[in-house]
Amino acid sequence: MPTLDSRLDEVVGGRTATQLEKAFGMRTVADLLAHYPRRLAERGELTELSSLRVDEEVTVVAEVRSSRLIRPGGSSRNVRVEVVVGDGRASLQLVFFGGRNGWRTKELVPGARGLFSGKVGEFRGQRQLVHPEYLLLRGDPLDDLAADTYANRLIAVYPATQAVRSWVIANAVAQALAVLDEVPDPLDAEIRARHGLVSSDAALRGMHEPDDHAQWQAARTRLAWDEALGVQLALAQRRWVAGANPAVPRAARPGGLLDAFDASLPFTLTAGQREVGEVLAAELARPHPMHRLLQGEVGSGKTVVALRAMLQTVDAGGQAALLAPTEVLAAQHARTIETMLGPLARAGELGGADTGTRVVLLTGSLPAAARRRALLDAASGAAGIVVGTHALIQDQVSFAELGLVVVDEQHRFGVEQRDALRGKAATPPHVLVMTATPIPRTVAMTVFGDLETSTLSELPAGRSPITTSVVPALEKPAWLDRAWQRIREEVAAGRQAYVVCPRIGDDMAEFEAEFADYELDEAPGRRPPLAVLEVLPALTETGLKDLRLAALHGRLPAEEKDATMAAFVAGRIDVLVATTVIEVGVDVPNATVMVVMDADRFGVSQLHQLRGRVGRGGHPGLCLLVTEADADTPPRERLDAVAATTDGFALARLDVEQRREGDVLGAAQSGRRRQLRLLSLLRDEDLIVAARAEAADIVAADPTLAAHPLLARQVAALVGDEQAEYLEKA
Repeated sequence: MPTLDSRLDEVVGGRTATQLEKAFGMRTVADLLAHYPRRLAERGELTELSSLRVDEEVTVVAEVRSSRLIRPGGSSRNVRVEVVVGDGRASLQLVFFGGRNGWRTKELVPGARGLFSGKVGEFRGQRQLVHPEYLLLRGDPLDDLAADTYANRLIAVYPATQAVRSWVIANAVAQALAVLDEVPDPLDAEIRARHGLVSSDAALRGMHEPDDHAQWQAARTRLAWDEALGVQLALAQRRWVAGANPAVPRAARPGGLLDAFDASLPFTLTAGQREVGEVLAAELARPHPMHRLLQGEVGSGKTVVALRAMLQTVDAGGQAALLAPTEVLAAQHARTIETMLGPLARAGELGGADTGTRVVLLTGSLPAAARRRALLDAASGAAGIVVGTHALIQDQVSFAELGLVVVDEQHRFGVEQRDALRGKAATPPHVLVMTATPIPRTVAMTVFGDLETSTLSELPAGRSPITTSVVPALEKPAWLDRAWQRIREEVAAGRQAYVVCPRIGDDMAEFEAEFADYELDEAPGRRPPLAVLEVLPALTETGLKDLRLAALHGRLPAEEKDATMAAFVAGRIDVLVATTVIEVGVDVPNATVMVVMDADRFGVSQLHQLRGRVGRGGHPGLCLLVTEADADTPPRERLDAVAATTDGFALARLDVEQRREGDVLGAAQSGRRRQLRLLSLLRDEDLIVAARAEAADIVAADPTLAAHPLLARQVAALVGDEQAEYLEKA
């Protein structure tokens, strides 16, 4: 009998198999049965003709009311067949043009019932389908889909194309399930019973041909569990491999750099900073690599925690590399670390501490002489801390003894970049990943599932509250005028401001690439997002004239970006008109106001990150979200949610809902078909938590899954070669 590995053409025939492969890439029975229905329809759901909308692709069940062949004036021109179908509440016209369609009047006779599929149009006030595809329900058991399937059972509605309709897929599935041998189950009965799961065979059959909604839900739960378990097994194996690798222990050294730094701190660490610091210190001292994710709200003090780990590494004879996503952020980190360390960062210089080290910045835009000095300091070991961008991973960069890699804002880096930096060490270095983007629990368990997680939720003393308000520019233009007035008031009081725009200039491709992960309701015909190069000159002539304004964006030469940022930090610029280049890491305590233009063009977490740039000193922060979105629309609801709370983790859940979840293993960018078809990072939170615990137990007892061949195969099928490589590098 056929199995899941059987070729489709052997089960459904060559013609249908070719159609399915061309439309969906299906080659085997397993591929077909993994094409799950997107919903179940009741009879009534499919026959709601009154709810059809123009330009919508629909499939309806209806009964033929009338059918006629029309020959205007008896000529052969404009010959057509017009059929009216109905469901008892509304009617729909079907039109077939051309005399060759005359035979349809003999088939589409009054009283005939069928499935009709096509794009809804309208002619003279009448909804119609032109040249629809259809399938008559005659009740013949040999028919493609017997009428009693639709009379007595739920209808599976599949993701379809214009060439391969839902009923074609349903027919192929029915043929496959009718002859399929019982599907072997990779889970033993004990695990299934513990989690209330049906068998694999029952799940596949219940997913496609359920008797009721309860059976379909049970099937969906089991199949989503399989996806969650596959991901968690792959990640558990990754954690096992990482834990088995050797690393050079970097134990704390009394009387070293770290102790000197702690003694010089002008503030007291928060309880959370001390707790996380103790965890990092203990893991750095182990003979296996640390792999930890440190997440925290904007301004929660992640930098000082990471710096203490770097100093412990230097005390133990190693070097630390801090990888930042942008040159602006890398330069900011280098300045911050040098300021915090003071004389401890100037070893060998006049006024430097005897027990100190050096901090060097290495970016792609460094002048040649400065670059040579930085490369030499890294290679000789004179620099204990090396801060940089992707320039750190270039071939000519080497380290004397790389012991710790700190990656800031991990989501901005490709896997290959992180892997290349780790490859600079003779033995696997310890790894600390920092993110100021709050990550929902289940996202952390999947996207960052090979890392242990620490969270900083307590804000250090001295951070001021941030007030956020929505400014509806079209409804209340006076509010926008007031926004510019607020900036002028703050500048008059000696403080500074940001104006943030979604775009640099007239290049929409840059905007689309930046916001590709978000569903941002870009309606056809909507004006382009506001750009820095448009807003800056407008403000100098109107709302903010006589103030000192400057632009900051990614197209500027590195020297100009650094000079602009340095001038803003020094207070020589009143208002910085920028893109999201300031989203993370920029620390100017004197900045108190931010106006975000076209705020509905940004994602929720982006807005939360952006507003974290103000209120970093002793004065309260104000963030004004300017929008032209109408009230009670999804874009306005997003902005209202951001204005209503400063809880980054609550907003992170909303952000994941707004994003296209994509393939959580990261290989969606490769163009492969999405492998996780049912699992939702938010809806299936309890399921993911349970699967993670089960995966940890299985891998602890059987790291290579040698005793679980079906599970090993399931993981391989789910993860695939490219995603396995991602996991191995991640």
